[in-house]
Amino acid sequence: CHLIHYLRLSHHLIVLNYLICTFDKLKSVSSEDIKITDAVFDGVEVRVFEPPAKPDERLKRSVVYIHGGGWALASARTSLYNNLCRTMAESLNAVVVSVEYRLVPEVCFPEQFYDALRATKHFLQPEVLAEYSVDPSRIAISGDSAGGNLAAAVCQQLSKEEHLTIRPKLQALIYPVLQAFDFNTPSYQQNMNMPILRRSVMINYWIYYLNGNYDLAHSLLINNHTALDVGQAVSFRGHLNWTSLLPSSFKKDYKPVIQTTGKAEIIQEIPALLDVRAVPLLAENETLGLQPKTYILTCENDVLRDDGVMYAKRLENAGVEVTLDHFHDCFHGCMIFTIWPTDFSAGIQTRTSYIKWLDENL
Repeated sequence: CHLIHYLRLSHHLIVLNYLICTFDKLKSVSSEDIKITDAVFDGVEVRVFEPPAKPDERLKRSVVYIHGGGWALASARTSLYNNLCRTMAESLNAVVVSVEYRLVPEVCFPEQFYDALRATKHFLQPEVLAEYSVDPSRIAISGDSAGGNLAAAVCQQLSKEEHLTIRPKLQALIYPVLQAFDFNTPSYQQNMNMPILRRSVMINYWIYYLNGNYDLAHSLLINNHTALDVGQAVSFRGHLNWTSLLPSSFKKDYKPVIQTTGKAEIIQEIPALLDVRAVPLLAENETLGLQPKTYILTCENDVLRDDGVMYAKRLENAGVEVTLDHFHDCFHGCMIFTIWPTDFSAGIQTRTSYIKWLDENL
């Protein structure tokens, strides 16, 4: 990554993540209810949660889970995600594979995507599924926030690989970040200063993930990178037309921010802004039509609300069965806050709804 990253955003991210992992990272502690082991899948660290075998049960269902944190923070081994995956394994009687992908600033895009893809493809091998007693026809891929981004991107990639014999049955995306095309959707405008994830912070995460220059942050904020005169963006404009993809209750009185003249050099400097592996909402309809049955959870008080809602609508238009689970009184990141001292009702509510859908459909 560029030196400027180290001088600006990365310094506090490194310190913050060091503190999170130092004080909160848990060793794999198994119990009678759940066996927890750390493993390596094709060079990628994972944590596996396995419920005990039942006498009358041959194979279990499974969830590949990818944690959030702006591609820069958190870990599969922190207590919040450890607790979430343990709860999922217990509630669903399922094998849960939590992916410990590498973070920025150690690596930038596309390495996080490749880590998640490699770990998932390794797990989908028949011999590996047999090792964990997993039913090949009952596997979901899931993730929250940046992890939802990676889960969606991995699912799209898997759908294009014709040689694969085993594919996910479901995808479940929790307040996913899916596009960097328009930072002025109604939810970005409505929640620009909302705690947990402000608009400026999300733009910084994108710049850092895509190895860009922070001097471009303001230009991204006002959509200079997708102005009408930026030719590379023209073919994607219809994929993110929120005036047609969002219901009126979400659009409210907000107006699109479309610059007539912008800065084409932004896309030249950060081409990944239009790379579907980074921004799954830009995928073509043909790819979307290949996606599995989908669950998308969104929160009203979240800049990313419209990312999830637009993806749900595009998938639905492409013929995919979609459940959009919207919570009017919840905020970004709430689902992992379910243990003291951050045991919020919003966390319990969203987690319960998410696990219920998985239980009924997986």
